[in-house]
Amino acid sequence: MECIADVRAVLGEGPVWVVREQALYWVDIPERRLFRWSGTEGLRTIEPTAHICSLAPRAVGGFIGAGYDGFLEIGDGLDPSVLGDPEPALQNNRFNDGKVDREGRFWAGTMDHLERAASGSLYRLDPSLQWTCIDAGYRVTNGPAFSLDGRTMYHSDSALQTVYAFDLAEDGTAANRRVFARFGEGEGYPDGMTVDAEDCLWIAFWDGWCLRRLSLDGEVLRELPVPVQRPTSCTFGGAGLDCLFITSASRGLAPGELDSQPFAGGLFMTVPGVLGVAEPLFAG
Repeated sequence: MECIADVRAVLGEGPVWVVREQALYWVDIPERRLFRWSGTEGLRTIEPTAHICSLAPRAVGGFIGAGYDGFLEIGDGLDPSVLGDPEPALQNNRFNDGKVDREGRFWAGTMDHLERAASGSLYRLDPSLQWTCIDAGYRVTNGPAFSLDGRTMYHSDSALQTVYAFDLAEDGTAANRRVFARFGEGEGYPDGMTVDAEDCLWIAFWDGWCLRRLSLDGEVLRELPVPVQRPTSCTFGGAGLDCLFITSASRGLAPGELDSQPFAGGLFMTVPGVLGVAEPLFAG
């Protein structure tokens, strides 16, 4: 495993591989930084005019995203504009992680900025740019990720160390929320996630020093150590989708802890021996 971008993010999050550019994008949420990395062009750092918490490429070009102020449109110039805020009365809430499902819809969750109140909700943004609240009562939303057939959605409340699964209908209706996997003391907190070409779920574990690969039944098949305490998310990329990219955070680490993990907050890459799948484009 190699640190390919030592950006020292406070809270690196939201990695997404953009096939049409052969490039990876991710963010440092509180520092209002957006990064772009490619194997041929190296690293580029952008300072957008608003906080971006997650983003995904659109079929029409540019990106859809979510941030401190609501859902975002992000054009080719990489400056966001607010589409709308589904929670105008919840001033302490912000969006967190977000992904596009197999039908081209964008899903993103909100959370209490201080991670205390269970005020977070999960939203679906349709290609029409209309949003729907799907689920509520989260402290720290993370994920989502989607099975290869698009009929199962995974979503976490990291604060509860719990990953849920939903049945997802073709029209975007989510039902039958159930516990997919639960973790305990010393195992870390399930954070960002992705699905590989064998329909297994990879999850980054905050304070867990690792990623774990889970089967369709929620069984831990593999634990992949990482050299930082707080990996935050992961996605597949590269020309053959054989590389696994891992974001991380340095937030809350004491000076002595940072001395022992000098690349905390960096972007890592490894070749795990399994292929990923291309992330769908937002259809709107």
